Amino acid sequence: MLSRAATRAFKPRPTLSPFPAASTSQWIRQYANRPPKKPSSFESERNKTPNRDRTWKPSQPLNLNLGKTAYSGWKEESKGKKTDYSKEQAEVDAGASPERNTGAQYGGAGSGVTERVTAESGPQETYSKSQEEFDSPQTPQSNATTAGHGSSQPLPDLRQGIPSTFDAEFGAAAAETKPAPRSVNVSEDAEREPSPAAGGVGGGREGSELPKSAYETSVDRRRNRVANYSYLMGAILGVVGAVYLGRDWENEEEERAHPEAPSGWGLMLMYDRARARLASQMGYYTEPTFPKLLPDMDPAPPYTLVLSLEDLLVHSEWTREHGWRTAKRPGVDYFLRYLSQYYELVIFTSLPSTSADPVIRKLDPFRVVMWPLFREATRYEKGEYIKDLSYLNRDLSKTILIDTKAAHAKLQPENAIILPPWTGQPNDRNLVSLIPFLEYIATMGITDVRKALASFEGTDIATEFARREAKAREAFNAQLAAERAKRPKHSASSWLMGALGLKGSGAGGGAGGLVVGEQSAAEGFEQGKMLSDQIRERGMKQYEAMEKEIRENGEKWLREMAEEEKKLQEEQMKSMKSGMVGWFGGKKE
Repeated sequence: MLSRAATRAFKPRPTLSPFPAASTSQWIRQYANRPPKKPSSFESERNKTPNRDRTWKPSQPLNLNLGKTAYSGWKEESKGKKTDYSKEQAEVDAGASPERNTGAQYGGAGSGVTERVTAESGPQETYSKSQEEFDSPQTPQSNATTAGHGSSQPLPDLRQGIPSTFDAEFGAAAAETKPAPRSVNVSEDAEREPSPAAGGVGGGREGSELPKSAYETSVDRRRNRVANYSYLMGAILGVVGAVYLGRDWENEEEERAHPEAPSGWGLMLMYDRARARLASQMGYYTEPTFPKLLPDMDPAPPYTLVLSLEDLLVHSEWTREHGWRTAKRPGVDYFLRYLSQYYELVIFTSLPSTSADPVIRKLDPFRVVMWPLFREATRYEKGEYIKDLSYLNRDLSKTILIDTKAAHAKLQPENAIILPPWTGQPNDRNLVSLIPFLEYIATMGITDVRKALASFEGTDIATEFARREAKAREAFNAQLAAERAKRPKHSASSWLMGALGLKGSGAGGGAGGLVVGEQSAAEGFEQGKMLSDQIRERGMKQYEAMEKEIRENGEKWLREMAEEEKKLQEEQMKSMKSGMVGWFGGKKE
């Protein structure tokens, strides 16, 4: 019960008015034509008696019977008597039908509103009492049309309130002064081109007759002026800079270093010198850090072997379970330690030193590799890092590069051996199989390794070298058997030399005086060993001796190297501190 009472208390109530609804424009016109209001008799009486008792007293009840009488509170000040508006309003007539009541309330202003003209309101516009749309029964289609306008437009939607009639009353005059829309010249006729005053393109902003500059502010003009000055200064500086870069070479050394751009006056000569100078400036970012990547050595090493790091000696991969992991290629320790007795080993990687140096330290803790080189030593050209062997400060006829990318050796392809990248296979033998060939190059005294590599072009070097070695072994065995058949089994000279402890020349001719290891080459030939077999035996003995030393003294060497690095870091810190103290003016220790 309480909820219902609260709902009824807050529910909006309809306004009871004795007059039917009128349009907004009619009320506006009526109020505008009304003269100033005169003070009523009640107010005049109130002003005359200031000490009058103004205590509130209940007034007479309102008569809401609209069919018989109107609200009694309305008075006609000019006549001083009450007016019964029910007689002047046809819509509240007793004989009115529901259709007439509905049309009078919602179709427009009723007759009671239009005919109410008081003596004090002055002249007003007279409205017709009769409405043709309510004279006789009409069909729904005819009722939907607007009466008195002759057009078939739907009635306004009054669910959101009474619509405004401002556009209908005052919008006509504005529509007459509105400029005509722009016309499009489809035929591309110059005579039909719209003029600027009619809204053409050349008439400034939005078809105005004023030029475009009339709509620029002072800020826009200042910005345009600054931009023009900037363009002019940039052009002047560009010309001056081009002339400065294209000047003649300052000394003969610079001119000899750039034979393609000699000194002299001429636009093309100046352009060539400017381009050469710019190239030398950009070389700081594209050329190797130093002109000599390896130091001078006396005596110079006989051969230099340059090895790549990524996908040749190690392989790195990333997985969700373990993250980044680096694997060492099978036989890489044997490869490095065995060939270190024949070659100056260099690891040349295109990775930065910050990421490659820890890997190299872990891969080669005993410093078998003499020199590590990183990305800073490469040449950057067209988005690729190139390993330029001419910067190594070594004889290219005695230098071999082993890599997995042909682009790294594009400047010296005749010195390179390109192997397929290793992707982590545990049974890989491609790297170790190159040891016999590299050993043969170093021990046989090849004068130019480029010619030896060219003879294996288009083939797998390890497989082809094994085939050639097997063929040479067959020839050696046949020659050895023929020499043994010619020699007598026992001769006086051989018996005498054996008694004196001397060795004969045997197979191999002039090679009998060559000593390989602990025995001569002739003794190896007598045992059926080729020269390469004897050299390999000696290399294996030296490798085994190195392995024995590493096993016995490896930990000691690592501790000594760690202590040396620690001392070096301490000395560097002391030098930095002394430099800082001296810079601030303190006393050096």
